[in-house]
Amino acid sequence: MTGKIVLLAAALTVAGCGTQTGGPASILDKDELVVAVKTDQPGLGFRTAGGTFEGFDVDVASYVAAHLGKKVTFVPTTSEGREDKLNSGEADMVIATFSISPQRKAEVTFAGPYYVSHQDILVRARTTDIRGVRDLRGRRLCQAKGSISASRVVEGRRVPADLVPAATYSECVDLLRAGRVDAVSTGDLILAGFAAADKGAFAIVNAPFTEERYGIALPRGDVAGCEEVNRALTAMYQSGAAARLLRERFGSTGLRLTTSVPQFEGCE
Repeated sequence: MTGKIVLLAAALTVAGCGTQTGGPASILDKDELVVAVKTDQPGLGFRTAGGTFEGFDVDVASYVAAHLGKKVTFVPTTSEGREDKLNSGEADMVIATFSISPQRKAEVTFAGPYYVSHQDILVRARTTDIRGVRDLRGRRLCQAKGSISASRVVEGRRVPADLVPAATYSECVDLLRAGRVDAVSTGDLILAGFAAADKGAFAIVNAPFTEERYGIALPRGDVAGCEEVNRALTAMYQSGAAARLLRERFGSTGLRLTTSVPQFEGCE
């Protein structure tokens, strides 16, 4: 009997030490949430000259944090660095046009999607020979580091485009403006933001060919936090807040915006 008591005490001690060193098990245990967002995507995640963050992704983060009763601060991320922000503990959530995929679900827990975008193509204004994904055959297509959009063209649609690497989508757009690539392909919200920021320079082909399900990434295994974030997203759409925010950011772009509650992936 004495041996059992000693073993139980030792187990409780080990468990207690694990909790102290491991930190909060869920975002729900925190008073303030640090959210990683993009800084170079107009309309979605953008850092102004004054250093503040703005865009739909920032709006979503602020709504979710308020729903959870948390304060929120923002840190910058790139497509390539999104998982690292979570794994290093630098961010509690990532809301950065992070498309949900089976491979990524093995690394992080996704709430949402908070928006279902559709992959489309951005070209220079007055381009007439690119009207759909098949027209990218043999053309120079920008590939942003850490993004899977270009692979959906080459591997998913089996279109042999000539991929030109870039660090970010803002660099892709710079290459497009300079004539060094023929097209940029990713979610239509991202493309619309760039087109709106530089009116007359670019055109969206308006030939969507796949979905981009943008998820909110949490540390792997935070099921309780994920479920509560999904409740916040449901409230955001059902209350009309999502429709209002989308119209404010993209109403002038001509995109057909989705304002119904997205079908969630389920927290794993």
